[in-house]
Amino acid sequence: MRTSQRTILPLTRRNLADSWRGLLGWTAGVAGAIFLYVPLYSSFSGDNAGFDEIINSLPEGLASTLGFEDLASGAGYVQATYLGLIGFVLFTIAATLWSSAAIAGDEESGSLELTLAHGVSRVQIMVERSLGVIVRLAWLAVVSALLILALNDSSGIELEPINVIGGCLTLLALGVLAASVGLAVGAITGRRTYASAAAAAISLLGYVLNSLGNQSADVEWLHALSPYYWAFGDSPLSNGADGGALALLFGISALALAIGGFVFNRRDVSA
Repeated sequence: MRTSQRTILPLTRRNLADSWRGLLGWTAGVAGAIFLYVPLYSSFSGDNAGFDEIINSLPEGLASTLGFEDLASGAGYVQATYLGLIGFVLFTIAATLWSSAAIAGDEESGSLELTLAHGVSRVQIMVERSLGVIVRLAWLAVVSALLILALNDSSGIELEPINVIGGCLTLLALGVLAASVGLAVGAITGRRTYASAAAAAISLLGYVLNSLGNQSADVEWLHALSPYYWAFGDSPLSNGADGGALALLFGISALALAIGGFVFNRRDVSA
């Protein structure tokens, strides 16, 4: 029985065991961002919050670009400062680094061929390395939700717990999308640079399209092309997670991984 247990998801287990120190650093980064921004809301809340003055002091169009229009509400504040900005950046960077290293990084270092030589299939490598990245991103999402909930009363943001969970799940979905694209491109090309560029590009493109779509009614159609807008356009911290958006984000992620795995299973990794 013990032998059987040791063989369950061996690559994922090894990946998590090797990366736990780095994951602690990312956890500290997420915690630091939340403890830095969320408690500040209590300092600005109330009749003399001053949020209108802050928004009016920004250059024209910048408030809508950054999503600061609803800064006075707890949901709008957490969305603007953490979920849609700092958290989004942290998840994107983590997804980019982890996904590009998972397969393409191993191939460039030569360790991928050694893994294959031990009788591990390429499908298993694709599945387990992807799972390792997703588990780490899910951990960061859980930490985010727990810390925001822990500060919910003391900071005065007054969010519904189910909406906090939905918001962090939506942030996770964006991170998984970036990671899946990075994993797929890494598996297809075997080049870490290409994988990193693809993972970062899908996140950046989504953010830019959302920002442009916020500028005027004439270009609102750009929202339909933005994964960032799919995730946050319906304000998950206020209204709960959008099931359709989550299905779309996770569905595209699964498709990207399937395409990457299909090509990876057929190409020559020794070239």
